[in-house]
Amino acid sequence: MTKVAKRVAKAAELFAGKANITVEDAVKLIKQAASAKFDETVEIAMNLGVDPRHADQMVRGVVALPNGTGKTVRVAVFARGAKADEARAAGADIVGAEDLMETIQSGKIEFDRCIATPDLMPLVGRLGKILGPRNLMPNPKVGTVTMDVKAAVEGAKGGEVQFKVEKAGVIHAGVGKVSFDDAKLAQNIRAFVDAVSKARPTGAKGTYLKKVSLSSTMGPGVSVDISSATQA
Repeated sequence: MTKVAKRVAKAAELFAGKANITVEDAVKLIKQAASAKFDETVEIAMNLGVDPRHADQMVRGVVALPNGTGKTVRVAVFARGAKADEARAAGADIVGAEDLMETIQSGKIEFDRCIATPDLMPLVGRLGKILGPRNLMPNPKVGTVTMDVKAAVEGAKGGEVQFKVEKAGVIHAGVGKVSFDDAKLAQNIRAFVDAVSKARPTGAKGTYLKKVSLSSTMGPGVSVDISSATQA
């Protein structure tokens, strides 16, 4: 049996019979099963009682995780003049206007977050078919279309996570690394769930939070008791 097969078998054994456990127990289980040679991301999946095909049931937002994500985020900013200088000073990795648009159109996308000043949105709008499917399109609802470029760049670099519900009513996100302290991971998880809860759209009827699951990058998932995930 290969090492990978052994690792999968061990993880399956650890997770057997586990369901709707507390956030703390889920974190311990995930960390125990994580055996990849890199620092795996702890990922959350939330099944919501919404149909995002309807505008009044779309769920999206941003949350600043209290303990960061553990990931280095590369930030691109569409800005000119003083705002471009502000973006660079705040730590933006790529700053530009038409030149940045051309780079993206050529297929070179070397960033994880895209921010734009409002005056450059007509330019950025031409990139909708490229940035949209990658969830990189700047949007005022999540603070990525703004004149406060400094705050937006620092937020993106400091552990902000954007979320957007997918067609099936599911939200996925990374909420930390396996190497994080257990308590810090639990704090990040609850902060994320709280943000999604507060983003409940007006058109959502019935049960909004249907299921919350946690996993590591290479490991199996486990469902978490919703009351545990939503407690302060």
